[in-house]
Amino acid sequence: MVSASPKRKKRQSQSLLPASTGGGFWWYLVPGFVLLTGVVLVPLVWNVYLSFTSYRGIRPPKWIGLENWTRLLSDEKFWTSFGNSVAMIIAMVVVPTLVGLVLAAMLFDLIGKKFGGGVASFLRATYYLPQILPVVIAAIVIGWILRPENGALNVILKTVGLGSLQHNWLGSPDTALPAIMVIMVWVQLGYPVVIFMAALQRVNPELYEAAELDGANWFQRFRWITVSIIRPEIFVVTLTCTIAALKVFGPIYTLTRGGPGTSTIVPSYYSYSEFFQTQQVGYGATISTALTVLIVIVSFLFIAAQNRAEKKES
Repeated sequence: MVSASPKRKKRQSQSLLPASTGGGFWWYLVPGFVLLTGVVLVPLVWNVYLSFTSYRGIRPPKWIGLENWTRLLSDEKFWTSFGNSVAMIIAMVVVPTLVGLVLAAMLFDLIGKKFGGGVASFLRATYYLPQILPVVIAAIVIGWILRPENGALNVILKTVGLGSLQHNWLGSPDTALPAIMVIMVWVQLGYPVVIFMAALQRVNPELYEAAELDGANWFQRFRWITVSIIRPEIFVVTLTCTIAALKVFGPIYTLTRGGPGTSTIVPSYYSYSEFFQTQQVGYGATISTALTVLIVIVSFLFIAAQNRAEKKES
């Protein structure tokens, strides 16, 4: 039997579409585009416009050109907030990605083999539990634990004879930011563990067995098999966690309000405070616009790095 030509197959596939559509399936994209325009594009354009104005939310915006941006470049509080964002990136990207990668490999390659997949799945769900909790609720619970007077941490330290280490963890400039970083590591760790364990499902177990027969230890199998195969997922986790770290707001708002002083302030909270506390809407829009530009640049850099790495492998 002679197979149909490609052109004939194409005509047959086109004939399966209802004759009445006439390309009308594009209309199904309209609701999504309307929502995108109303929820994302219009507020984005309005926010960029406000960054060039003096606006307090009452009278109409007054065009002032680059005054807000000039002020931003010399604003020490703004640069402090971005410095704290670097600390958030360490706590929400670097540490969770590295630790999550090791934990996922151990759960998949060691615990899953010795104790079964059920135990590995239970531990994975345990690590992911903080991601399920609302950020505000988790922050309130942590705030109770770190209370200076009767917080659980200080009570435990006093009980075990380490009362000299009691401290106002969130109220002291020297420990507030490290305390927030520890909290964010705990919150963020489950996300890379789940993603990496899902990615490891497509790794051929025979690769581990062959490497083990060749005398490779666990670390060598982790380095040359696990990391190389799930590299695309590592890029995705790193990018999404970096964006989340740059936008972090809830824990700062709930626990410290950017204080004490400016020790824990981040750009998103600084923008919020300018918008709603000092009513400098134009300057708050400038901060949020600068943060948006930074996130876009970081995203393009990550995508370019991923494409470069894929080209080298191919």
